[in-house]
Amino acid sequence: MPDYITQHKARLNHMPWLYFKLKPKHLVWAKPWQETLQAALAEVETVHFGKHCFVAETAKLFAEPGRDITIAEQSHIGADCFLHGPINIGSNVGINHGCSLDGGAGGIQIGNNTRIANNCSIYAFNHGTQANQLIREQPVSSKGITIGRDVWIGAQVGIVDGVTIGDGAVVAMHSVVTRNVEAYTVVAGNPATFIKVRR
Repeated sequence: MPDYITQHKARLNHMPWLYFKLKPKHLVWAKPWQETLQAALAEVETVHFGKHCFVAETAKLFAEPGRDITIAEQSHIGADCFLHGPINIGSNVGINHGCSLDGGAGGIQIGNNTRIANNCSIYAFNHGTQANQLIREQPVSSKGITIGRDVWIGAQVGIVDGVTIGDGAVVAMHSVVTRNVEAYTVVAGNPATFIKVRR
């Protein structure tokens, strides 16, 4: 007999937004699956889940004491994501497969209703680059990253430490964000530059 549940779990892991559209007959197995998975994570890491969240089985969340990861209600984390706190994720946020987020010391803040497409890299720390010292021995700095509400981060975007992305902004696929992005603007390129205002 075909194993539809295993295949359905694989689908949800890679397309986690579908979890919030499941019919009651699917929630019978999907909800306990997620509750068990999230409870197990919360036992071993300082991870806090709101109501009706989704986290893929292959996502890796690491949150030592003082480096909490907080995920508000209705948010999802896709397959093969790597998250290292401190990270504060608002409600109805989507982080799709293959993303890497490291909060450094300054942390990452993500506002409500933001969408982050696959394979994005968001690192809230940086290494020094002085020529008189080995790269591996360089001091590390961390200012933190803030991503506002209702932001769309396209696939394979990179965001560097110290950046603030305003509410309603859009960052195009493959962009590298090295400076602040104003609210309701579209940016693209490497480094990302202004394209247009959304409203």
